[in-house]
Amino acid sequence: MGPLAGVKVVEFAGIGPGPFCCMLLADMGAHVTRIDRADRVGKDPMEPRFNTLLRNRKNIAVDLKSADGKEVAMKLNDQADILIEGFRPGVMERLGLGPEDMWARNPKLVFGRMTGWGQDGPIAHTAGHDINYIALSGALFSIGTKEGGPVPPLNLVGDFGGGGAYLAMGALAAYIEAQKSGKGQVVDASMVEGAASLMTSAYGVLAEGSWNEDRETNRLDGGAHFYGTFETGDGEHMGIGPIEPQFYAMFMDKMDIDMSTLPDQMDRAQWPTVRQRIADAFKTKTRDEWAAIFDGSDACVAPVLRMSEAVSHPHNQARNSFVTIEDVPQPGPAPKFSRTQVEEITKCAYAGEHSEDVLREAGFAEEEITRLKQSNAVRQL
Repeated sequence: MGPLAGVKVVEFAGIGPGPFCCMLLADMGAHVTRIDRADRVGKDPMEPRFNTLLRNRKNIAVDLKSADGKEVAMKLNDQADILIEGFRPGVMERLGLGPEDMWARNPKLVFGRMTGWGQDGPIAHTAGHDINYIALSGALFSIGTKEGGPVPPLNLVGDFGGGGAYLAMGALAAYIEAQKSGKGQVVDASMVEGAASLMTSAYGVLAEGSWNEDRETNRLDGGAHFYGTFETGDGEHMGIGPIEPQFYAMFMDKMDIDMSTLPDQMDRAQWPTVRQRIADAFKTKTRDEWAAIFDGSDACVAPVLRMSEAVSHPHNQARNSFVTIEDVPQPGPAPKFSRTQVEEITKCAYAGEHSEDVLREAGFAEEEITRLKQSNAVRQL
């Protein structure tokens, strides 16, 4: 099941955005095989069930520096539609596994490449992490407080939003095109560019002149009194966003704040004053009391839940938004599909857990599998 049933993906093991991309593809039904390093067998840094990005695929451990191991990787990709890798630029080429090497045997293969800076440019070969990439995109500067400066939004904007999600979209677009042209291509996914793309609307407002680059002075960066978080009487928080006038009026009514005593909603000079009135009002009740008051309304208000609370929220439970795999609660596949929803989610695998199964599926004979294991070109857990 799944809209991507029949699509074969080979993932070269990495961390962060590459595995997230492959989780998205696997969650939609793609057959994903993860090639792990042979020397990681028995040395997983954490128990796989907690490494939730690795769900829904088989794992084969291969020594890519050996001739036999390289040939195993090549044969797996001979049968693949999409390859995903997240090494620094040039690494796959040095291994003899670059795009031209692959296309000589499988011309339709889509070669998905995940990096922070992109495949070229002055700093393409330097190390970095999510925070460095979003710093260069303009996103990090825009998120934070006046006093405290920029605040890292976890690693959601670079690794997962601007990285893995964009690579998944790009790989699928290239796959669709390859079905018509018969030719694969490289998908060069840069987290800098993906994070900048997520900021497209903000860049438009900046050019138009209504975006102020001072933090907490705009509608969506915590500056507006009608878009942000407020502490409640029990030290928890509520998130509010009644931007539209009709929702704003409904919000003020439920807060028991007389609209006739307020300045115009869009009078920026008065935002701090109105924010203080709202803050004082929220302190009079607990988060759950406010949640009950706003429940079912169009006032655009929601309780700010911890991850452990989100799992059990009635709305999330009603939609089966979270799943539990090997006793580990985690977000389920998204988005949902009306006809081809994936019903079964398989557990995360140890390095080398399925090496023999993967080789058999790829057409290797039993004697060849034995030889590959004996030479340590492939290792089975």
